[in-house]
Amino acid sequence: MVTEQEVDAIGQTLVDPKQPLQARFRALFTLRGLGGPGAIAWISQAFSDDSALLKHELAYCLGQMQDARAIPVLVDVLQDTRQEPMVRHEAGEALGAIGDPEVLELLKQYSSDPVIEVAETCQLAVRRLEWLQQHGGEPTAGPYLSVDPAPPAEERDVGRLREALLDESRPLFERYRAMFALRNAGGEEAALALAEGLHCGSALFRHEVGYVLGQLQHEAAVPQLAAGLARCAENPMVRHECAEALGAIARPACLAALQAHADDPERVVRESCEVALDMYEHETGRAFQYADGLEQLHGAPS
Repeated sequence: MVTEQEVDAIGQTLVDPKQPLQARFRALFTLRGLGGPGAIAWISQAFSDDSALLKHELAYCLGQMQDARAIPVLVDVLQDTRQEPMVRHEAGEALGAIGDPEVLELLKQYSSDPVIEVAETCQLAVRRLEWLQQHGGEPTAGPYLSVDPAPPAEERDVGRLREALLDESRPLFERYRAMFALRNAGGEEAALALAEGLHCGSALFRHEVGYVLGQLQHEAAVPQLAAGLARCAENPMVRHECAEALGAIARPACLAALQAHADDPERVVRESCEVALDMYEHETGRAFQYADGLEQLHGAPS
């Protein structure tokens, strides 16, 4: 049993900006695993940090914990227009992940936020909450450990799922459902279909494709992910997910792409490459740092 003093020591590491990013991520993953009000309080305190990458992971963790006690701080972050769009987006998604209908009206309000990534996230979260109400609870557990922003589609044919994924006339929620069904299907055909989504119009959609390809860990997606990371005009939250996906896939071509952007002028990309290079080292058996925590965070297959 972990004592309150031990939780506090871990929390102090998380909120200390002088600590290496690696140590702070490790503390975050530990607090997420421990759960409870003390862990939530420490995670919440770290939203005053200046690293958008760290703050977005804080929100992600609070959502994955599915503890309603995190709702107030996530609402505050969503409403705080001083926070970076990727942080506000993650707070909105986390509110959807927790699954409590008390936030439905708030999410509907922010579904027309002027920041398009925030608006689309809240639209998806509204649809998720409505789906949960209609179906009496969470979807059946799949091969991955993550709480996703949409349940997987019931369709199993990869060709038809690809068609739904790439059809930009369809509602975003339906396309997300196709995305998660393709991830669950696995294999090269599904990975290539998903990778095509990196060229779709919505930055939010492209970033989720990057995240899902990191979960899938299929080498066939490496060229498209590397190209996404290399596109300097691309939305930073998309480049961030491409970087972390490359770290998870961990093939030699991934290493070259990540090293090429380790000093990227965009901070969130630079920090993501730092995280991803550590993931790469762990996946290839050369080091054990905080990649295990990242696998937990990003929902590695069970």
